[in-house]
Amino acid sequence: MKAALAGIAASALTLCISTSAVFATDLRMTVWTGSEAHLKMLNGIAESFKATHPDVNVKFETVPVNDYTQKLTFQIAGGNAPDVAWMMEDAAPAFENANLLMDLGPTLKAAEGYDFDDFSKPAMGLWQKDETVYGIPFSTSPFMIYYNKDMFDKAGLEDPLTLAAKGEWNMDKFQEVSKKLAAANPGKWGFEFKDGEGYASRMTHALLPPIRAYGGDIWSNKECGFDKPEAVKAVKQLHDMVFKDKSIVPPGEQGDYFSGNSAMTVNQISRASKMAEAGFKWGIAPLPTGPGGESPVIGQAGLVVFAEGKNTEIAAEFVAHMTNKENVATMAQFFPPARKSVLQADAFINGNKLVPPEMMKNVAAAIEKGRVVSANEKAPQILAAMAPRVDALWKPDADVDAAIKGICAAIQPLL
Repeated sequence: MKAALAGIAASALTLCISTSAVFATDLRMTVWTGSEAHLKMLNGIAESFKATHPDVNVKFETVPVNDYTQKLTFQIAGGNAPDVAWMMEDAAPAFENANLLMDLGPTLKAAEGYDFDDFSKPAMGLWQKDETVYGIPFSTSPFMIYYNKDMFDKAGLEDPLTLAAKGEWNMDKFQEVSKKLAAANPGKWGFEFKDGEGYASRMTHALLPPIRAYGGDIWSNKECGFDKPEAVKAVKQLHDMVFKDKSIVPPGEQGDYFSGNSAMTVNQISRASKMAEAGFKWGIAPLPTGPGGESPVIGQAGLVVFAEGKNTEIAAEFVAHMTNKENVATMAQFFPPARKSVLQADAFINGNKLVPPEMMKNVAAAIEKGRVVSANEKAPQILAAMAPRVDALWKPDADVDAAIKGICAAIQPLL
């Protein structure tokens, strides 16, 4: 009798395990990071989701950042959309207006203890229209100057953090020290554009910070800003730095700040994860100011669920879990938060193991004062139209004024 009962119990257990396997849900989430530290953190958040969803498995799929939006578009067109995706700020309007994104509002607002109103309204600007919530920002990350302190010391120069504290870190000083750094470190460069992609996929990210420092913008209110006087001055200064000063990594060359071949670059706090193995002393400072004053630039990324996905409700619940207060605080070490309660907490300033508090204070200040990168629902078409005109700009003998007018002529009909 006991043996029979034991057999029945074993069979029942086997059936339960088999049934759980059959009904398990696998969520696929695309990200553009391959960082071991980032993925370890994300997998920890996915594992904690099992406390309430034991049969849900989350797999993170890394797609290279330079091809991310294009490959995401191809996946959707091919009927293979991920359940959840990181989405860049410049792509968000196009996906929203194409009705491809699920309204996350009802799920987020119904989640216990979620506190939707804790997200700052400016940070939600790209992701919410009236009561419809197309995405939720997990990273509201300002562009910062990363610098190689060893190269500054070799050149006998004060570093950007010191100059910023003295109120002397501006575009003229940026040009001056970049030239001296290149001269003092033969075979290396003073500055490299973001991710080394300033002439291609990051062309707007290369041009936007200096243009805003001069008081302009690349576009706003459906009008091209490249040909405005402020922008023209900024672009001409960059052109001089590339071809006259030879201090900025030129087209066709690879500087690679993270390998010690450029003294400075622009990037975001998530890239600090790469600095643990840098092999040189480094720091983070604000962007240089200009005639337009202090003009922090914020890059943003949100979490979205695709309306035609196979697991929309569970995917939305995972987004709610990933962006609750506890997990936003966890992610804040790499991805600056849009939650006011987390941003204002001492834990944010003191919680990054790689970045000292005095540097994190500049990150927090830039989030509070900055403006998000210029976005547009036709961003892919705009960038495609810009590309050949921007190529014409980055030539040693370029007619800069003509090239800038060409950029505006190409993109104005799309704005």
